[in-house]
Amino acid sequence: MRLRLQWKWMALFIFLLLLFFVIQGYLLYFLKKPFLLSSLLSLIILIPLVYFLTRSLTDPIWETAQRAIQLVSSIFSKEVQGNSKDELGSLSKAIGEIGNQLRNKIEEISKEKDYFQTILKGMTEGVLVVDGRGRISMANDALRNLLSLSSDVADKMPLEVIRNAELEAAIRKTIQDGKGMALEFTVPTPGLKTVEVNVVGILSSSQSVGKEGEGARGVIAVFHDITRLKELEKIRQDFVANVSHELRTPLTTIKGYAETLLEGALKEDVAFQFVQVINRHADRLTQIVEDLLTLSKIESKEFSLKPERLSISELIDGTLDVIKEEADKKGVSISWSESTPSLFIFGDRKGLEQVLINLLDNAIKYGREGGNIKISVNENPKAEIQVSVRDDGIGIPKEDLPRIFERFYRVDKGRSKELGGTGLGLSIVKHIVQAHGGRVWAESQIGEGSTFYFTLPKRSVS
Repeated sequence: MRLRLQWKWMALFIFLLLLFFVIQGYLLYFLKKPFLLSSLLSLIILIPLVYFLTRSLTDPIWETAQRAIQLVSSIFSKEVQGNSKDELGSLSKAIGEIGNQLRNKIEEISKEKDYFQTILKGMTEGVLVVDGRGRISMANDALRNLLSLSSDVADKMPLEVIRNAELEAAIRKTIQDGKGMALEFTVPTPGLKTVEVNVVGILSSSQSVGKEGEGARGVIAVFHDITRLKELEKIRQDFVANVSHELRTPLTTIKGYAETLLEGALKEDVAFQFVQVINRHADRLTQIVEDLLTLSKIESKEFSLKPERLSISELIDGTLDVIKEEADKKGVSISWSESTPSLFIFGDRKGLEQVLINLLDNAIKYGREGGNIKISVNENPKAEIQVSVRDDGIGIPKEDLPRIFERFYRVDKGRSKELGGTGLGLSIVKHIVQAHGGRVWAESQIGEGSTFYFTLPKRSVS
């Protein structure tokens, strides 16, 4: 481009120089004019021609310079004034300003890109970007971790990476009509994760003001892991169903016996027995409600322990005094041993008393008539106080052991109701022990009894 412009100026100069000599020679030799006059007249004749020829070369340059200046002013909102009066100077100034502004814009775009990349990396939700061809442009780290994807997913179809036809159909539909949609599906990963996906079309500027239905330039799909929410919802539904079932039985019994008394049995000999049944089931209802309130209080954010320095020996002795009457009724003997005398912990007295009472109450109910319950206390290698309660009852099947600390879970539902259990005792035990920073578990053999363990962290006393 530069050589072409130089040749044009050189050809124009040579042409004008030759024309000058031709005119000068004509005036000098043919018209016999003096040399100085011939030269002057030649210059005067060439001036208009020189003006028009140079204009033909400089006008495009001038127009280009003006357009460049206008471009800079309109795009970058910056007024450009050329310091040089010639066209090339103005054009050079405008082009230089365009270069500077473009560099600034490129830096801004690069910073924004890094900023958004940082945001995407920091998001806990998975993000999938698909272009207008239906191929993956980008997937963030959260999505790779959520769905166990490989790092090389770019330019692949979503169905190749995420084996879900419903998601593929949603992405294609959003690309076609530009309308977003939401869906939910289960990912066949270890643990079967449940994912909620919001698919949104990337619309053009004209579509963003309301012209949907014309298709999208791409799609953004945001993945939310709702596995935990689904589990909590299932727990809530089971809890409501269990509470309803537990309350229905005593209420039905109370209502049935009360109706019988009202229909005339009040004056018969069985009336006293009916009232006893009503009273027993009312007590059961009261116990269920009290256990539910206790469990609700323990699980609430307002629940707080009142730790104090406690002697394990005194704590167990106090609990045995409470449980002694019930143990005597069944002829059960309770013995206990402490590996290290005078073990102390920091804990909530009422809470730990309830833990021991619940465990001993279960051991008495499900142990043998005239059997033996053994309590052991020792300090384990983890600097924890470990307490165990062992009975000699029928034992717990191995498949039921992981679930016995769930609310309302019973190994033998019929026998549990007969013995008056609410199914909440072990759940209360678990929550109180965990609130102290300890652990709880059970071991059992069918026909040989069960042993319940819980640990409490030992804190030094200053």
